Amino acid sequence: MELLVPLLRDRLRLHQGSPSRRLAGAVADLAQTGALTPGDRLPSERELAQALGMSRGTVAAAFNALCEEGLCERRHGSGTYVTPTRSMAGLITGAVLPADLSTSVVPDPSHLAMPPLDPATLLRSPSGHGYDAMGDPRLRALLGSGDAAAAAGSVLITGGAQQSIDLAARTLLRAGEQVLVGDPTYVGALAAFRRAGAHAVPVDLADPGAVEAAFARHRPAAVYVVGVDNPTGALSVLRHVAELAAAAGVPLVEDRTLAPLVYDGASPPEPLSRLHPRGTVTVGSLSKVLWGGLRVGWLTAPEALLARITEVKLDSDLATSAVAQRLAAELLEHNPAGPWVTELARRRDRFVAALADRLPEWSWARPCGGLSVWVRLPGADGDRFAALAREEGVAVAPGSLFSPDCRHRDHLRLSFAPPPAVADQAVAALARAWARLR
Repeated sequence: MELLVPLLRDRLRLHQGSPSRRLAGAVADLAQTGALTPGDRLPSERELAQALGMSRGTVAAAFNALCEEGLCERRHGSGTYVTPTRSMAGLITGAVLPADLSTSVVPDPSHLAMPPLDPATLLRSPSGHGYDAMGDPRLRALLGSGDAAAAAGSVLITGGAQQSIDLAARTLLRAGEQVLVGDPTYVGALAAFRRAGAHAVPVDLADPGAVEAAFARHRPAAVYVVGVDNPTGALSVLRHVAELAAAAGVPLVEDRTLAPLVYDGASPPEPLSRLHPRGTVTVGSLSKVLWGGLRVGWLTAPEALLARITEVKLDSDLATSAVAQRLAAELLEHNPAGPWVTELARRRDRFVAALADRLPEWSWARPCGGLSVWVRLPGADGDRFAALAREEGVAVAPGSLFSPDCRHRDHLRLSFAPPPAVADQAVAALARAWARLR
């Protein structure tokens, strides 16, 4: 709750109406931008009322509104939880957003070459019953074939990179422990660490001295690193982090979800598991190279650690969908990453050119990889701007979501993955919102 309350306070002032309506809107904002994810438990009415200086009745009314609109559900004797639902952007305001730049997930599978498939083949699994705990052997072999570190160990298929990070957090971390993270860093990882009860400590991971000092001061239980940075799109060189973690015997969670997406002739960053082979959990996903809706990810780890992670997965998820895994294997064999990476580079160049034309006051570093641009708004609050952009019909992710202590208030993460026509529409909406703010 200590991380949630400051975020809610920031967003309360962005909404109008009664106190309960403002609180409901603030919660919806956090859900729409990823700071709250499906399955997260909200604080109790009494706890949240005390923390925000509101009456318990106001908080109860806000929770009732959220439940009525499908964003939350009450579980008897347990509390109020965020639910999987339709696009959350318009749940409280009623708005329909035609353009979404808040997420870096590839928006549609239109770039894929679909192989000829007999539907019956998708309904088969090696075991026959479909409960293959580690995943489909064919898919595991395909995912491990291009990575020596993965091929040398085992591959566990998951329901996407987010589940992989969550499983690593639940296995490696205990309540009250600390995990070192970059700043900014992936908002979904921060949410997973928060759910595990751990405290994320922001560190400049590119600075060896800062990392060494953080190890000495915080004695972390784990370190989370991102190969191709999300949200900045920078290519990280973090050998020193892996070496320090190996020397200290600290587990490393390396998120390589965006590693295949590098541009301008660059090579993907070297897997850090080669430097810390006995303590690295490597996370990957097909969401960015195939389709976000496929929900197939994976992780690799040393044998003993992988066995522990698999046990944690089996506690709540007996097996990843066999149908999704068979389809993923077929798509992987028919869709090399090269053409899609080339297309994404074109979309990036077109998007940043449109930003420079319509919003010349903004600044950013041209991303070398990934799916997003990390934009700085001069003299402006990103949270407030995100609310104005939503009113203009475009969803954006404010920079404060990507830091454990809500830094980067003058930044936004903007995805350049949408088709050009959608991106052009979104930039026009951003320009309108910026004119209103200024």
